[in-house]
Amino acid sequence: MAEPRSVDMADLRPRLQRALDFAADQVKATTERTPDYFPIYSVDGQWQHGGELWTDWCAGFHAGMMWILAQAKGSQEWRSLAEHYSSLLEHKQHDRDVHDLGFIFLSTYLPWYNLTKNEHLHEILITAGRTLALRFIPKGQYLRSFVAPESLFIDIMMNVPIIFYAARETNDQALFDLAVAHCRTTERTIVRANGGTAHEGIFDLPTGDFLRQTTHQGLSGDSDWSRGLAWSLYGFGTVYTYTNDPSDLAVAERNADHFIDRCPENMVPPWDFDVPDGPDRLDDSSAGAIAASGLLNLAKLTKSATKSERYQNAALTILDTLCTDRYVAWSTPGWQGVLKHGVYHFHKKLGVDESVMWGEYFFLEAVAKGLGVPLANSPSGL
Repeated sequence: MAEPRSVDMADLRPRLQRALDFAADQVKATTERTPDYFPIYSVDGQWQHGGELWTDWCAGFHAGMMWILAQAKGSQEWRSLAEHYSSLLEHKQHDRDVHDLGFIFLSTYLPWYNLTKNEHLHEILITAGRTLALRFIPKGQYLRSFVAPESLFIDIMMNVPIIFYAARETNDQALFDLAVAHCRTTERTIVRANGGTAHEGIFDLPTGDFLRQTTHQGLSGDSDWSRGLAWSLYGFGTVYTYTNDPSDLAVAERNADHFIDRCPENMVPPWDFDVPDGPDRLDDSSAGAIAASGLLNLAKLTKSATKSERYQNAALTILDTLCTDRYVAWSTPGWQGVLKHGVYHFHKKLGVDESVMWGEYFFLEAVAKGLGVPLANSPSGL
């Protein structure tokens, strides 16, 4: 595929600002239409519906968008909304049924704490990190997914940073070592030599031996599910800011290079890179948005000037593509989300070619980074 092009920021910046303002309008409308409701995916562009959740993992994204908007606009109204919606999530610090506590708390309580230094918020973050660590399977040296004890998901790389955070804040070496072990197991078992990733790894519980790569959301167990790859490149990059281990940065860069190499010229991927041409080869704007935000991080973290330019160009190309009528719903009356053409679960037919909350959040996060907004949930060094 073509190398990512250099983007004209004089053209892109006004569209980034328009996207941020449109996101503010859409989020505000959602809070007024359905107060205290946390969307996951849309149906025909509408957030509230009776469709299956699969798992409840997205509440932090809705509230997290409010924190980004509060920082971007310097608005007390957004700050109050962000605090209110975040407070509704406090009980999830003890939730042992999901592997998504990083998603829930790093986008909400981390900026809240960083902006206030309120110790109660600090304790909630630490508790959430310790709760997630209870998912660790010692024989396999991994954090189990929500579906089964023998299951490891690539998505967990986006959540393990909350364990590193709790370890750092409490000087807990055992907790730090547990998180490192998960990263090394993930690298060894479901990150591939070419930089691709599997969605899931399956282990033998009695021995802890790794058995096979498989998937719930990708085309097949050995295919390139694009959102999982985006989770990995972003997650390993964030982990590097806690460990300073070149191994973590190397994995993130390998993921990033593979993602860019497999993308079309506009840098927005299909939901799985291996889906054949035809009606099922749908874009996943959410994978593009996650990758854009993660690539902007990697452009600052990499030690290579060449790679920094490549990652920056790729991220801005994604944003240049997404900030258009095709992807942003600003020209689609009645559509309640911000970013169209996302894919949640193709096989279950959940949120296919719709708005999805992680796409909303990471798109807004990448837009804010592109505009130079300082974000209070950014790891040190970013």
